[in-house]
Amino acid sequence: MPWNQFYDPFGSILLSALVAAIPVATMLIALAFLKVPAHWAAISALLVAFLVAVFVFGMPGGIAGRATLLGILSGLFPIGWIVLNIIFLYRLTVVNGSFEILQRSIGGITEDRRLQLLLIAFAFGAFFEGAAGFGTPVAVTAALLIGLGFSPLAASGLSLIANTAPVAFGALGTPVIALAGVTGLDVYTLSAMIGRQLPFFSVLVPFWLIWAFAGWRGMIEIWPAILVTGVSFAVPQFLVSNYHGPYLVDVIAALVSMACLVGFMRVWQPKRIWRDPSLRGRAEADVAAKAAARGTAPAAARTGHGGEMMDAPPVARMTPGGAAAEDRGAVLRSWMPWLILTVFVFIWGLQSTRNLLNGLWSASFPIEGLHRMVVKVPPVVAEPVPEGAVFAFGLLSMTGTGILAAAVLGGLLMGFSPLALIREYGSTIWRVRYSLITIAAMLGLGYLTRYSGLDATMGLAFANTGVFYPLFGTLLGWLGVALTGSDTASNVLFGGLQKITAEQLGLSPVLMASANSSGGVMGKMIDAQSIVVASTATNWFGHEGDILRYVFFHSIALAVLVGLLVTLQAYVPPFTAMVLH
Repeated sequence: MPWNQFYDPFGSILLSALVAAIPVATMLIALAFLKVPAHWAAISALLVAFLVAVFVFGMPGGIAGRATLLGILSGLFPIGWIVLNIIFLYRLTVVNGSFEILQRSIGGITEDRRLQLLLIAFAFGAFFEGAAGFGTPVAVTAALLIGLGFSPLAASGLSLIANTAPVAFGALGTPVIALAGVTGLDVYTLSAMIGRQLPFFSVLVPFWLIWAFAGWRGMIEIWPAILVTGVSFAVPQFLVSNYHGPYLVDVIAALVSMACLVGFMRVWQPKRIWRDPSLRGRAEADVAAKAAARGTAPAAARTGHGGEMMDAPPVARMTPGGAAAEDRGAVLRSWMPWLILTVFVFIWGLQSTRNLLNGLWSASFPIEGLHRMVVKVPPVVAEPVPEGAVFAFGLLSMTGTGILAAAVLGGLLMGFSPLALIREYGSTIWRVRYSLITIAAMLGLGYLTRYSGLDATMGLAFANTGVFYPLFGTLLGWLGVALTGSDTASNVLFGGLQKITAEQLGLSPVLMASANSSGGVMGKMIDAQSIVVASTATNWFGHEGDILRYVFFHSIALAVLVGLLVTLQAYVPPFTAMVLH
């Protein structure tokens, strides 16, 4: 017998929402303050969510268990599958020695850590977000930064901050497509509206990124390069989203941004070269810069946790154009696995490729006892709607499979034997075991939250904010991504609610549906699966709480700024002229 979701068991939506938030609060407190390992924090939050859903909101235990199972499966495939295979490729390049050469070649473009962040964390990461999404950009950029000497906290936290503005158009526009599906709004109209919100932040985020790393003075010193990076990303982002659609927004914008930044660095370099790879040591950076100017820069040991100033590594003796003693053939070979990865991920992201591979083999499993057994009811939806629960196991078409294929091909070209590849793969599985457990538990929590209606209860509390709804509706999107780890999932969860509430308040449904996605991107840096991906890529296991504490302020501050922009677009000319209907 189907079960109707019940959103207000206490007769007070505020009190009900506070209780619904207990599982999320449990995880955040365990991670950030009690310093519980991430996998135990996620499992604890999942158990609390199960108890709240069953004993407070009346969800049948069997249905709750099946919702959790579907979340666990969805966590392992495709998210865990991506993490496992990208770390496999990374480890192959480390064992082979090509990753070290790659680091030096990147440094050949610029020695300055701030410019490296712009190139790798923002522009290169945005390309992978556009092509693949689902944790791929953080895994790749964090691994690259840790290899360049950035401290684990810097590599993790800064990769998460950088991976914000591109998220709404990630995975070839998947979040926008999903938003259109659940709201019934035109996909091109939504794409255009989101493209009238996020470009402001595509200019802001690179400044914010460098400020978070190097402070105000360190940011001001390279403002021309930051401006070039942001504007060259924001303009194509606006144009493609408004005049083409959501599919290639990030890919095109990232390629343009990388080309413009590299070209700009050929004619401009900062007066002071920042070589400190940590999130502190700014005073030391000044001392080192002065010493370098005199030719007496002290040598310092590189440490795994960063903080000491480094003398320039071998890359620092390269010319800005990249001409170095390093054999150019070796440099090309070091880039080869990552170029293969780029091509494979892009090909796997094409809908035609997915259709072909799914035609070869795919399977869908309706979860008996859950599929269409949970009914969303008003006011979350206009009419009662049974929730589907189908696990789509298209293994061949998953992005992680494309990454695995790229890793195997790259490994063979790097000289690994098939047996060596198998051994390294087994070692990688063991290395990321806790990360996979965490991701599975987190998605179990997200799906249980969705099917139990806990998310809708929190959403309804936001919807009661009246004239302030443009701000709080945007924060609802932020909350959705923080809970689920996916802008796509947040749009599916709250897109319909945003449309209904906007119509009731006399706001543009397109504006508020888009705000859900635009606000959601700022929640990407604090969701547990992204933090676990970052800690795994940097081999900084057990420090997920440190990463969360570092990025939390940046996440909420940027989300509020998006909310303020949406508020201006809702009420204040000339911003209202930007709104589509």
